[in-house]
Amino acid sequence: MKQHLLARGLPLALLALVALVAVLALWVWRHALERIAHPPALVADAALVLGNRAYLDGRPNPCLTHRVDRGVDLWRAGQVRLLALSGGVDREDGRIEAEVMAGHARQIGYQGVLLKEALSSTTRENLAMAWPVLQAAGVRRVIVVSDAYHLWRVERLAKASGFDGAFDVQYAAAAPDCGRPAWQTVRSALREPLAIVNNALNGFL
Repeated sequence: MKQHLLARGLPLALLALVALVAVLALWVWRHALERIAHPPALVADAALVLGNRAYLDGRPNPCLTHRVDRGVDLWRAGQVRLLALSGGVDREDGRIEAEVMAGHARQIGYQGVLLKEALSSTTRENLAMAWPVLQAAGVRRVIVVSDAYHLWRVERLAKASGFDGAFDVQYAAAAPDCGRPAWQTVRSALREPLAIVNNALNGFL
């Protein structure tokens, strides 16, 4: 009897998980579209650009450089006076994400102040470890920059950790496709609901 119930329960649990991921994916994309349609409108002290894998196929990861591009765009528009770059050692190739981001920012013409947080390895750590760096620089208003589909989780982590209470926070979406084929964008976006579930199970959301 127990084996029979187990045999019936596993498919149901798997189906429930798939349904949950599908609902979260839809919710994340709806939120992403909203963030793209309504970019930050107020001036801030800094843009906090969250890290990502540093290199891909021997070249800077476009999903990282596109985030930096968005931060630099905010600076060029006069919405922020400096950039803060958050990301530690890339476990795949040993490069430091914040350093890669800084190099790209300078390469595309950014001439302002660069703050770097080079120890974090997760989104939650990006926020937590950038927090004292921003405060030490006198930042009170910050625009957090990441991929559009990433921002739903970022916002929940900011609220759960108190980050959005310590700073006046807005959010800016980088290009969601990272300049890549559509199938790669979809694959990346589908990972996000799994990350949300993981964060929730660990009590971070």
